[in-house]
Amino acid sequence: MDFITGGVLCIALLLILMATGLQIGLAFVLSGLVVSSMLLSTKSALSLIGQVSYFSIATPTWACIPLFILMGSFAALGGFARRAYNGVNALSQGIPGSLGVATCYSCAVFGAISGSSIATTAIFGKMALPEMNRLRYDKTFSVGCIASAGTFASMIPPSMMMIIYALFTQQSVGKLFAAGIIPGFITATVYSLSIMYRVKKNPELAPSGVSEKKSQTFGQKWTEAAQMWPVIVIAVVVLGGIYSGLFTPTEAAAAGALITLVFGWALGTFRRMSTVVTAMKDSANTTAMLFLINVGALFYSRVLAVTRLPTELTMMLQNFDVPRIFILIGILLIMFFLGMIMVPVGIYALTLPIVMPMLISLGYDPIWFGVIALKLTEIGAITPPVGLNVYAMKGVIPRESNISLEDIFRGIWPFCLCDIVVLIILIIFPQLSTWLPEVLLG
Repeated sequence: MDFITGGVLCIALLLILMATGLQIGLAFVLSGLVVSSMLLSTKSALSLIGQVSYFSIATPTWACIPLFILMGSFAALGGFARRAYNGVNALSQGIPGSLGVATCYSCAVFGAISGSSIATTAIFGKMALPEMNRLRYDKTFSVGCIASAGTFASMIPPSMMMIIYALFTQQSVGKLFAAGIIPGFITATVYSLSIMYRVKKNPELAPSGVSEKKSQTFGQKWTEAAQMWPVIVIAVVVLGGIYSGLFTPTEAAAAGALITLVFGWALGTFRRMSTVVTAMKDSANTTAMLFLINVGALFYSRVLAVTRLPTELTMMLQNFDVPRIFILIGILLIMFFLGMIMVPVGIYALTLPIVMPMLISLGYDPIWFGVIALKLTEIGAITPPVGLNVYAMKGVIPRESNISLEDIFRGIWPFCLCDIVVLIILIIFPQLSTWLPEVLLG
């Protein structure tokens, strides 16, 4: 078997194994192991997987992943999402669809201390949905808004997917974090404008129910908004520490986890040691699962590189006499459809080894493309059949609400269109992603 055929077989075998329902980390390992054994030898294949398992994660960058996960667990159990939601909700009173707008911006704010879109969706599903139901919001509108807004935690730093993208492409984590800030808040703003327009056009989506908060004075609203201060302080310490040069990303993650724990204890939410233990157990389980997927994905991408399939495809496409934008659109369409059937790490492992050399040779900025790739995975998180945020939303909805998966998927499509609009804006104006990293890190 020649190496190119081996590369094609490697991709086909991965897709077949995933179709059988095998855990994606094991699918990466098994498909890579089979193909590398056929092309090299069993001994060489085992040696390669041993080297990748150690050397791919024996870097300081990997240490920040469990620490950021721990910080997010502390934030979730410490009531910081409730503070963000109440604070933003106080400021948004009087706006059409105010609870939807509050959900969008509070998810963006909470995303600054939580890197998990699934956790953010579950937390805000428990908080925002009962209030929306109380004010007689349309249920499809409500669940679609919460499930979609939960994706902001992937774009707003610190983002787990940004770190994983950095590991696959050898880019700066700090620059990727900075690149996601403006696009993240642009998305929240586009969502909010869409909500206000839709509610004005169809008031039945969000009836103007009387809320006790509408009688608050301007000063009282800002007093309630001020309860977001722990979230803001944590975000400033983590991101400010990275961009000032005081912390590496790993040190910033450790500082963020420690400060989140201290604030949780000081504010009374971590009075029991069992709460801390629960957060650490959850973080350990998530880290173990993520590391298995990442090691398998990195091994798979290394085997794919050995087959020279990515290099050959790059050279072939470079010889095509077409504008580079058409090649970019083709790559984006492939990643868009993969997002409907695969988890983000799997998409990165399958596509980045092939497309990244090609994009760089065409003159595209890898930091900018990291934002584009993450926006595509955000869209994939809410589109069928593998819309992980949709299933997270379904998992926290009480049975008596009678809301089906079909209702949630129907509710997310207007927000999915907003994501596509933002994606087009980011492609047309790459400076929205690259300006802040250049200002902060040069």
